[in-house]
Amino acid sequence: MSESKKSIVIFGTGKVAELAYFYFRTDSDYDVVAFTVDENFLVVSDFCELPVVPFEDIVTIYPPDHYDMFIAISYSNLNAVRAEKFQAAKALGYRLISYISSKATVLNEGRFGENCFILEDNTIQPFVTLGNNVTLWSGNHIGHHSTIKDSTFISSHVVISGGVEIGERCFIGVNSTLGNSIKVGNNCLIGAGSLLLRDAEAYGVYVGSPSVRSKVRSSRVRNI
Repeated sequence: MSESKKSIVIFGTGKVAELAYFYFRTDSDYDVVAFTVDENFLVVSDFCELPVVPFEDIVTIYPPDHYDMFIAISYSNLNAVRAEKFQAAKALGYRLISYISSKATVLNEGRFGENCFILEDNTIQPFVTLGNNVTLWSGNHIGHHSTIKDSTFISSHVVISGGVEIGERCFIGVNSTLGNSIKVGNNCLIGAGSLLLRDAEAYGVYVGSPSVRSKVRSSRVRNI
């Protein structure tokens, strides 16, 4: 391990944790040394060839004065699980670090909270503010002067226009578009492909029109 690298433990043993391990290993100044999960969910002793330890014992085995942590959980229960584990790790004294891809365009002068997961090909314009525990999957546009609050999950290829405010624990589906200067309340679910041009009330579900099957069989379509 390089002396310049800080050691971290990843919470989780699912696909998001495996991805987080890949990104930290290949594109960060952190060394992942172990994984942790709640003891009730401890079904393997190693993951990605590293030890998995009970979260209940984490302070003894990997104390927070020597190790940082990253919570690698998806949007389960509209991000409530990730938010809960974020708070639990903070209460134990851990510093929750963020991953920001070197392949993202980041122009907001470091206005990020803790435990953010910012993947490749995101464009984050000037004066954007991200809270704690925010995930931006690949290829999103986050417009100038927008705010994304704690524990929100933005999927891929989402366009968030300028001056948008997104509340806590929201989920924004792939290929969604949010118009200028609108507000999205807490705990909103914006479905894939949605076009949102007005404010969204808290706990709202907003979905676009899904595609339907045509009566014409594909074998009868020409010029394709």
